[in-house]
Amino acid sequence: MKIGDEGFVPLDVPVETRDIYRENYREITHGRGRLMLFAGDQKIEHLNDDFMGPGIHPDDADPEHLFRIAARGRIGVFATQLGLISRYGMDYGNVPYLVKLNSKTNLRKTADQDPFSPMLHTVGDVVRFRDRSGLSIRAVGYTVYPGSEFESEMLRQAARIVVSAHRYGLVTVLWMYPRGKSVRDETAPHLVAGAAGIAAALGSDFAKVNVPEKDGVQVPELLKEATNAGGRTKIICSGGPSVDEAQFLKGLYNQIHLGGTSGNATGRNIHQKSLQEAVRMCDAIAAISLDDTGPDEALKIIGK
Repeated sequence: MKIGDEGFVPLDVPVETRDIYRENYREITHGRGRLMLFAGDQKIEHLNDDFMGPGIHPDDADPEHLFRIAARGRIGVFATQLGLISRYGMDYGNVPYLVKLNSKTNLRKTADQDPFSPMLHTVGDVVRFRDRSGLSIRAVGYTVYPGSEFESEMLRQAARIVVSAHRYGLVTVLWMYPRGKSVRDETAPHLVAGAAGIAAALGSDFAKVNVPEKDGVQVPELLKEATNAGGRTKIICSGGPSVDEAQFLKGLYNQIHLGGTSGNATGRNIHQKSLQEAVRMCDAIAAISLDDTGPDEALKIIGK
C-alpha cells in the first residue's frame, strides 16, 4: 500500500482516530495524495520584509490579506501561527488550517549563533483550540535545523509532535532546513536528501525542503534523491522568493514530474500580489500540483 492511498494510515495513529486522520489527509490533499500548502508563517520568520517594499502589493501590508487569499484560492491547507488564526479565524471558517508550532525571526544570523526554534505551542494547545473554535484545523508543522548545535532538542520536539499529532488524527509537515556553522552548503543535493530521510525517521507525513542546487542553480532533477530518501514521507519544496510566474510554474512542474515531489509550499510567490492576482496564482499552482496541468496551461489561469 502506498502513502496517499485512502487506506494508508501510519501505525502511530490509534484505531479510534484513524477516520479523523483519513479525513484530514484527504481534505488537505484533495484526495490526490499531493499537498498545495499556502505558507503564511513569515510574519515571524521574515518580520515585515516580505510584506512591504518594492514589488510587493500594498494589500500585503495587512495580515488579513493572507486569510482572504486562503478563503478564495484553491489550496490544500493554509499554514500560519495559532495567534493569527485566533485573531482572524472567526471570519474565515471555511479555510483548512495547519498550525505552525515554532517560528523564529531572521535577526540573529547563523554567523552569530546556530539556529534554534523551540515550540511556541503544543499539539494539545492546538487540539483544545480546534475543539473550542470549531475551525477546520487539519495539520501541524514544525521546523528542524539539522546541523545546528541545537538539533538534538529540535529533533526531540519534532518526534514528540509527530506522535502527539497522529494520536489526535492530525497530519504533520516538518520543515527540514540544514543550517548552522557546520553546514557548508544548505542546498547540496545529498544534504537535502539527508534532511528528507530525517523527516521519514521521525514519522512525518510530509517534509518541506529547499530545492537542491548545483553551481548556484536550482536543479529539480536532483530532488529524486530526496524523494527516494523520504520513502513514505512525501516531499514538498519551499517556494522561495518571488520570481516571474512562468519561471515559478515551470519549476514547480519539474519538481513534481522530474524530481518526484508531492506538491508545494508557497508563500511569497502568492501573497505579495494583489488579492485577485494571488487567488489566480493559487489556482494555477493547484492546477499543476493537483491536476497535473502543464505550466503553459497553468499560466493561462493567471491570464498570461
